[in-house]
Amino acid sequence: MTKIPVGVLGATGMVGQQYLSLLANHPWFEVRYVAASPRSAGKTYKEAAAGRWHHAANPDEAVWDLTVQDANDVSRALDANRRGDCAFVFSALEMGKDEIKALEEAYAAAGIPVVSNASAHRWTDDVPMLIGEVNSSHIDIIPIQRKNRRWDRGFIVVKPNCSVQSYVTPLYALIEAGYEVKRLVVTTLQAVSGAGYPGVASLDILDNTIPYINGEEEKSEQEPLKILGSVSENAIVNAAEPRISAHCNRVPVSDGHSACVSLEFGSRKPSVEEVKKIWSSFRGLPQELQLPTAPGRPIIVREEADRPQAKKDRDADKAMAISAGRIRPCPVLDLRFVGLSHNTVRGAAGGGILNAELLKSRGYI
Repeated sequence: MTKIPVGVLGATGMVGQQYLSLLANHPWFEVRYVAASPRSAGKTYKEAAAGRWHHAANPDEAVWDLTVQDANDVSRALDANRRGDCAFVFSALEMGKDEIKALEEAYAAAGIPVVSNASAHRWTDDVPMLIGEVNSSHIDIIPIQRKNRRWDRGFIVVKPNCSVQSYVTPLYALIEAGYEVKRLVVTTLQAVSGAGYPGVASLDILDNTIPYINGEEEKSEQEPLKILGSVSENAIVNAAEPRISAHCNRVPVSDGHSACVSLEFGSRKPSVEEVKKIWSSFRGLPQELQLPTAPGRPIIVREEADRPQAKKDRDADKAMAISAGRIRPCPVLDLRFVGLSHNTVRGAAGGGILNAELLKSRGYI
């Protein structure tokens, strides 16, 4: 199989590096274009990343010798697209939200699809915010997006905030099984890697928890409603429920976001054993698609009293599975559990790669 040539915008940043690491030896995609800030442009990727590479796994050897382009210069990517070196781009841009929004639109308008990790377009009503196993049907908005903006081949698809990954898939599995979820209270315990590099100062986080992460509570309360929504004639319409209350905390863990969740159901309330059965059997994506990054079991139920734990469970099934445990009755609402996901893989680059694989399977890439 001839691999599809891809580009990575923001390639020298933490998430950009994670894309390059995860795309090494990918069976469908090959990185042949990298772009970053003007200060890195013109250097080889090896020179630009010197002293800044933060991952145990390296990119494909050929990536080190690629010349870094200026991510602000869309014409460079368009030239690469025309010569067959950049069919689409993964966006891991790190700049102001308005700048990212305008730049991603410029790539899409030039005919280059954008699979984004950034938050700039999460609330654009004709841009799908995908968790593959939950709302792959939202891909159907892409022709509407193109029509609305008069784009030809380009489009924008985004992934949600890393903090919602650990509980939205289990939530959706229960809704799909026929249970109405009315209210959800969640407390997230978010790893320091979620703050990027250099991130939180060591003297602030060591021996400490920080009960505030700018913007996270709003994202955790609102983004699930778009993910659980539906495609209408011209936009994605948010779901009305569940009502969500979120508390978001930064904790001294390297990788892995945990979520302590309590749910209130409608008139039908599942038992603990029913919930375990639903989650254990949930697959979300048709197995015949055989998407390389998709986990075999999107939700892994842990029976141990003290699991999931970030150190022990974040890498489950290529670090793409959600580990769910401590499933038990809630004396205030109906049910409570703890969910865990790897924030820089499932919640960032891995989730973006899975979205691209899904788009390829649907013929958009």
